[in-house]
Amino acid sequence: MTLTSPSPRSDLETLTELEPIVAKEIDRHLAAADEWFPHQYVPWSQGRDYDGPMGGEGWEPGDSKVSAESREALLVNLLTEDNLPGYHASLKLTLGQDGPWMWWANRWTAEENRHGIVIRDYLTVTRAIDPIALERARMHHMQEGYDAAHGTDPIRGLAYVSFQELATRVSHRNTGKVSGDPFCEAMMTRVAKDENLHMIFYRNMLKAAFELNPSATMCAVSDVVREFQMPGHAIDGFMRKSVQIAKAGIYDLRLHHDDVLSPVLRFWNVWDMEGLNAEGEQARLELSAFMQNLDEAATKFEDRRAAQRARAEARQA
Repeated sequence: MTLTSPSPRSDLETLTELEPIVAKEIDRHLAAADEWFPHQYVPWSQGRDYDGPMGGEGWEPGDSKVSAESREALLVNLLTEDNLPGYHASLKLTLGQDGPWMWWANRWTAEENRHGIVIRDYLTVTRAIDPIALERARMHHMQEGYDAAHGTDPIRGLAYVSFQELATRVSHRNTGKVSGDPFCEAMMTRVAKDENLHMIFYRNMLKAAFELNPSATMCAVSDVVREFQMPGHAIDGFMRKSVQIAKAGIYDLRLHHDDVLSPVLRFWNVWDMEGLNAEGEQARLELSAFMQNLDEAATKFEDRRAAQRARAEARQA
């Protein structure tokens, strides 16, 4: 894979130039964001004591009322949210530690923290997942830490979170849909709304970066798209879980291409953007080739999945 050149501007210069847009986008975000409370999305009446010091009943697989596919997705979603301290540290290193950028980083972290709170409370109260296995997985995953692939480059960082927040929104929303539990669906819908607002903030900031420096920003976007991984990719067994999640239609290559990458790239007008230098044009060519290959891979996956489902239905007939 060919990596394109970074922006000639320093990180500090880039962040300083974007500060007026940050303040504007913070105001827009606060006007659109609704206050909500995690405890109101948890069916507390379903809870009962577990084994251990409380002397209750240990978890059994039959306790879970959500679909098997949703259990895997909820586990991945929660472990991803649990790594919030790592994301916050990365955001501070990327965006700086003062001014409107730091105000946003703190606000984003506070809002994101609600997601881990509500999902964990729901899973514990409804016994949707083995809480001992969940805690062990949390300890293992957080011990691995978080290392942002984009480093401290602010443009690559903003490009990454633009796609990542939208990908998380899609995954959360679909996890709720396939869960088979209306409480879970309502909770994940509420969480997904936050992710969408976060995506809009980062997407709009990256649009401003395109206006300041289109070629360098195109290089950054091309690199990020071609190397993209979800922040939870270090979760133990992530590949196996991702396959199950994809087979269930919660998050797959088609959704990644059609519902995450494509709409954001269209919003930035990357395909019709003028004024790119040679490096910017080369980055756009590489991005276009990648998107075409991804589209073809998504179609092949859909065909294989459809054939597998047809065989399974035939066996049950």
